[in-house]
Amino acid sequence: MELRQDYPCISGNTPSDPLAARRSVRRYLTVPVPRSLVDTLLEAALAAPSAHNRQPWRFVVIERAASKAALARAMGDRLRADRMQDGDAAELIEADVKRSHARLTGAPVLVLVCLSIADMDWYPDAARASAEHTMAVQGAAMAAQNILLAAHAAGLGACWMCAPLFCPEAVNRALDLPGDWEPQAILTLGFPADSGKPYRRRPLSEVARYLDRDA
Repeated sequence: MELRQDYPCISGNTPSDPLAARRSVRRYLTVPVPRSLVDTLLEAALAAPSAHNRQPWRFVVIERAASKAALARAMGDRLRADRMQDGDAAELIEADVKRSHARLTGAPVLVLVCLSIADMDWYPDAARASAEHTMAVQGAAMAAQNILLAAHAAGLGACWMCAPLFCPEAVNRALDLPGDWEPQAILTLGFPADSGKPYRRRPLSEVARYLDRDA
């Protein structure tokens, strides 16, 4: 279902301001982020819930321009190939590749969020094995959300990019990751150059159901 433009715009003026005020920020100042602050964000990630306490999250911090550019090229090549196979117009493809490259190389810090199932439970049947893998996905996602919230609390801007899901092999090759690290998302981080755009959300009445609530 397409998100309607008449859904309420979240401005941050709500009782839960620290959460509602968070934005996806895509433009950053050319100011380095102190390593100690990055460590603080990763420590926040480690506080996320974890099924069986197996802590499946893994993180790759990318700060050097050459490494960011190599990753952006690898992902851009895969994006270009996929969209060419879809039959998209060449100018639209190149605009998309250019936008992705700018986002990855324009952020002072990239945090690649991965998962590993090395320590998760093993099951002989596909159904339970799939559920166990999903638990690892959930754990990595909750850890990433902790980073986003901690970054906002620290005065940083951040943005979630799930593009690695479409090109995990390219990401693995570009960064020479361990074999069991599965790329899930890239978080761009930096001191914000703007406040980001207010976001629109469906009202609670459309997405929540109380089963046993009195009228």
